[in-house]
Amino acid sequence: WESADNSPRFGYDFWYQPRHNVMISSEWGHPDCFTKGFNPADVAEGKYGSKLYIWDWAKKSMIQEIDVGQGSIPLEVRFFHDPDKAVGFVGCALSSELRRISKNKDGIWDTECVVKVPNVPVEGWCLPEMPALITDFCISLDDRFVYLSCWLHGDVRQYKVSDDGREMKLVGQVFLGGLLKKGGPVKRLLA
Repeated sequence: WESADNSPRFGYDFWYQPRHNVMISSEWGHPDCFTKGFNPADVAEGKYGSKLYIWDWAKKSMIQEIDVGQGSIPLEVRFFHDPDKAVGFVGCALSSELRRISKNKDGIWDTECVVKVPNVPVEGWCLPEMPALITDFCISLDDRFVYLSCWLHGDVRQYKVSDDGREMKLVGQVFLGGLLKKGGPVKRLLA
């Protein structure tokens, strides 16, 4: 799919919507970061991803890049299941954002934040605030709900989604583990 002059910096996930002649891919980071463990300095040095890549599905060529913020680490990409909708989402791990991806009337793709899970002030961790670290999400088959996994905080959240994907309302949450659990090595501080 990619050529030497038209190649993403890093790779991770992709999703496509053939009726809109598009594939969108995300980027995680440089392989050195995975073997040594998380180091906040690697974020500042640009070793983690911040971009989405928009591809022409038929021509198999990159047509657009979208920067979603330095060190945001965009991972999973998902479109609504309705193949006529030019609306999808990307979960940004480190910025703890779920961003809506959509095509405007001029055919240009853009993103906007629709969910921002707040960082939690902590002691006993590598940063003074712990992001939720969105690692995965899925959209219900009827496109009415998004289920969002916050790996570090340890919760899974259920959001009710508007028809156009612009509005998300938290309607359910369950904690299954994570680093904020009672008796764990990380202490949650009051804000």
